[in-house]
Amino acid sequence: MMSSDGNPPANVDQYYPAAGRVILHVDMNAFYCSVHEAEEPDLYRGKATAVAGSSELRKGVIVTCSYAARNRGISTGMVVHQAMKKCPDLIVIRPDFHLYRQYSRAFMQIAYSYTPQLEATSIDECYLDITGSRQFGNPMEIAESIQRRIKDELGLPCSIGIAPNKLLAKMASDLKKPNGISILRMRDVPRILWHRPCNEMFGIGKKTAEKLKKLGIETIGQLAKSDENMLIELFGVNGAWLKNSANGINHSAVHAEREANKSIGHTTTLPADVSDMNEIHRVFLNISDQVARRLRKHEMFSQGIQITIRTPDMKTITRSRLMEVPTEDATVIYREACKLFEKHWGSGKPVRMLGVTLQNLIPREESAVQMDLFEYEQKPKKDNLIRIMDQLRDKFGENAVVTAGMLGDDPSVLLRNHKVRGTSLQKDNLQSLD
Repeated sequence: MMSSDGNPPANVDQYYPAAGRVILHVDMNAFYCSVHEAEEPDLYRGKATAVAGSSELRKGVIVTCSYAARNRGISTGMVVHQAMKKCPDLIVIRPDFHLYRQYSRAFMQIAYSYTPQLEATSIDECYLDITGSRQFGNPMEIAESIQRRIKDELGLPCSIGIAPNKLLAKMASDLKKPNGISILRMRDVPRILWHRPCNEMFGIGKKTAEKLKKLGIETIGQLAKSDENMLIELFGVNGAWLKNSANGINHSAVHAEREANKSIGHTTTLPADVSDMNEIHRVFLNISDQVARRLRKHEMFSQGIQITIRTPDMKTITRSRLMEVPTEDATVIYREACKLFEKHWGSGKPVRMLGVTLQNLIPREESAVQMDLFEYEQKPKKDNLIRIMDQLRDKFGENAVVTAGMLGDDPSVLLRNHKVRGTSLQKDNLQSLD
């Protein structure tokens, strides 16, 4: 890839546009199952495996499955006992999210070595802007090198999409799985994408696809040729986005996340619909406790809070507010989360998922906290107590110090167990790439 004088080959420039970008989307294949296979190949290599949560807490729902399992009819979201009927020799593995985060950091580190312009979108995928990375070769050579290193160094397969923008790079990475590399240029969009149904376009969900179908728009090509004004009238500002996307047009930049966190959050999916306020308060208490712990580890204060609610029909609602005083205190975060919930959702209505995200973060040393006289007198004592509790939990584990209100049998209790807790809205672990 490099010439003898350390410079890229003379012809490499022809693969990079004079104006425009070259974007890669790296998508790890069956990530959780692949991690277990890499850790214990003698147990899992080439076998039908599935990662599923505790049957008591998640009713045995499959989180992901290997390609060998998919070939046997197993799919994400399937109940374990149903999957076992289809595939009696299916190996079901308890999740280990701490292990997944370690492998996530490792593959991101490999990708980061080719460009600092890396945007992690989840624990198992990221975008890379390699427009300025021609010293490593042409885009295909860079993609092959990343894929090969992830396989050789970590034992993991991945698919990579190469395109002029993030949308097409994401679509390209889905074209060849597992372990494929695909190029998707603007001129390829009509041939490769337009015959596909609208719900295969990244960003178009089931409900939007159903609305489009009622309009007689069933394929991406039909959407690309639709009247933009009509789409805007029906979908608002998203109407223009729908038409642009169908034509392969996307201008969003790769946002390198090398700066301090702008938000820290977590969600937890409940095993059944929950409407009892005592249970909801317990979930918020456990989530608030853990996001506050992570906030303090980053030595940050939060000025804003957002709650996430998912309804039984899978509609997601977010509500947020700025707090009067920046905080790192779980008690304050919990109180604000409950207030938001009661104001915007109320009691008696069921929910299936709850989340808390801390926003507008500022470094502790920059926070000018304004308190009344009583708070000012009490704060040093409270801060000292919080530090002692953090030290105890760092040494003896997250369950070393808990309140009675945190105890229960819902998944929020598992947030204190780094091996089994999920990873939703959890990207602060990806910040330590240097």
